[in-house]
Amino acid sequence: MQFNGVSRRSVVVGGLSSFLLAGGLAAVRPAFAQDTDDDADASPVALAATPSADASEFTIVHAQGETTVAANPEKVVVFDLGIADTLATLGITVTGIPQGGRLVGFMEQFASDEYENVGTLFEPDYEMVASIDPDLIIVANRSAAVYPELAKIGPTIDLTGQTGDVIGDLNVTVGIIATIFGKEAEAEAERIVELKANVDTTQTALIIMTSGGSVTAIAPGGNRGGLIYNTLGMKTPVEDIEAATHGEAISFEFLLEHNADWLFVIDRDAAIGTEDAQAAEEVLDNDIVRETTAWQNNQIIYLQSYDWYVLGSGLTTVNAMIDQLAPLAGMA
Repeated sequence: MQFNGVSRRSVVVGGLSSFLLAGGLAAVRPAFAQDTDDDADASPVALAATPSADASEFTIVHAQGETTVAANPEKVVVFDLGIADTLATLGITVTGIPQGGRLVGFMEQFASDEYENVGTLFEPDYEMVASIDPDLIIVANRSAAVYPELAKIGPTIDLTGQTGDVIGDLNVTVGIIATIFGKEAEAEAERIVELKANVDTTQTALIIMTSGGSVTAIAPGGNRGGLIYNTLGMKTPVEDIEAATHGEAISFEFLLEHNADWLFVIDRDAAIGTEDAQAAEEVLDNDIVRETTAWQNNQIIYLQSYDWYVLGSGLTTVNAMIDQLAPLAGMA
């Protein structure tokens, strides 16, 4: 989508610790899909991992079908950074990961000759993937579109989140991964339970994203909106936000008109490393935004943009995201 241009909201003005898994892993609790940004007609899918009689392999029901995967696969290629975060956190070795493109370049722990470079999230190096002869290929979210071609190379599963509830989706995703690799995982995070118990859901919240001096509003659901809206139960001040990949273009006047109690800000330029970009704090520092309730009550939270825009899931990342929301519940 275009960040600058005409929106039905009006013209956009430019310039101005425990982990989360509910253990026991022979069969994973199913999740059900809802509409996503890129496929509003997607049918509900129940994600599950079912072992064979001798537990030597598993049938994985995933977002794009069913795939048989051998237990404890040795050569793993992953095309999702949140999944890569989870694999690393669980101590699972990755053979290949995309190392091209701005979205990938910030994950320094994977920018090493130790890992095969398999292209980018959107444009895999299929020859390199084939040369690895992988036992398992994992796609999700941004890379879901390349599933059909990767599935021709080796066992491939699509672990795109299905519910819009970041914690629920992560529980299911981690459950499938832990099942395949014979890992044990611990009970749900006390931090998210504490956060949910202390959030005032009578107050409204709006997640916005800045890019190129313009602003968009993020709808509930997905990795960017799911944790605040779906998991914590915060309501938006306007119900019909367009569920677009980069949000719906809005004006500063929109922020004042709908006047959320809390604003959560993702700086897309910072997330993808745009050079000489205007920082989100500068974009929002204008006379109109200063009149909003969120500004006047010091209730604007500038989120760690790479976590929220690029990663959005993964065991270590989600715990960090929860910590960033602590002020919402008056937690240190």
